[in-house]
Amino acid sequence: MPTGPVGLDSERTLRSTVAALMHHTGENQTDLARGLRLTQGQVSRKQNGRASWSLPDLDRLSAHYGIPVPDLMCGPSRAVEMLPAVRRAATIGGSQSLFVVS
Repeated sequence: MPTGPVGLDSERTLRSTVAALMHHTGENQTDLARGLRLTQGQVSRKQNGRASWSLPDLDRLSAHYGIPVPDLMCGPSRAVEMLPAVRRAATIGGSQSLFVVS
């Protein structure tokens, strides 16, 4: 049975959400990888579906973007809506300062 927004499964929903958050914060995969203490290759594999985002990854994404985990799992629209103003790029698709999660 399909789950998530518009019948997407949880993995696809999370990949879409991460892509939307990267776009709205002006991050690229390298920036996100640095913030999550992963390699760019790991982020790439997770985003293209060759590897899965883990529960610890989800916690790190939550801390990195300042969005509660349940809101991340509600899909891109909800996650972007919950994105703190300080994390938004001045121009959508622009860039901003990097936040590193400890």
